[in-house]
Amino acid sequence: MIRSPDCVKRFNSAKVRFLKGALNSFFKQEFPKLIGPILRDKLIDELIKILDKVLPLKDHIRPGQIVWNVVSISTRADCPNPRFVPVTLTIIDEEDIARLTKGIPMSEIMKQAIARIIQEAYRQGGLLSMRDIGLLTWRYGTAISQYRKKYEKEQNVTLPHTGSLQDMGSCISHKSMIVKKIAIDKKDPYTVAKETKHSMLAVDRYIKDFNRVRICYEDGKDNDFISLATGLNKYVVNEYIKIVENCQNNT
Repeated sequence: MIRSPDCVKRFNSAKVRFLKGALNSFFKQEFPKLIGPILRDKLIDELIKILDKVLPLKDHIRPGQIVWNVVSISTRADCPNPRFVPVTLTIIDEEDIARLTKGIPMSEIMKQAIARIIQEAYRQGGLLSMRDIGLLTWRYGTAISQYRKKYEKEQNVTLPHTGSLQDMGSCISHKSMIVKKIAIDKKDPYTVAKETKHSMLAVDRYIKDFNRVRICYEDGKDNDFISLATGLNKYVVNEYIKIVENCQNNT
């Protein structure tokens, strides 16, 4: 079997975020034997032409905004039949231009803009991934993650995206942030769940994982053993061990 290139595995699924991809997915799932791929493509193209005439986007969005299909809060992108919702995102607005004219670095404005569109998507019932934002800004998702993490650290918040609410991608910092609030700051788990926009089920899971790491670490086990015993990523284990050491230093 020929292995798909990494770029295909990384970006091919993004096609369903667009109208043609969404319609193609719908026809394949709901009417798999009705028409073949060639006729299906032609039918979809004609449907899109009709929709473009009936629903011109310029009547619904402002300059600087775009419409993007994101994963619904009620589903996951990696489930068999993910549900997507259209959201309006403000890529740039007048305030951004005003800040640029004041000499504020574009990197600073980028952090604010990333936070803004993540929150806009969440308010409209969807979750943006770092790949989504990367596609919209012609950057790799890893670069977007760095901007997002800087914003979260500076503002002491956890932004609602697929990594933080669905444990997808490489997002880990939100776990340690939640555990710190409970283990070090002594905050009530329910309060932390509300502050970080997480479910109590997720918060409970993070605390249980942290306690498993703590028990192993205090028993003298090394990081490799703890990772193997708990089934947790080594990076997560290291983050939790830092919190354990912080707790020990504060006692």
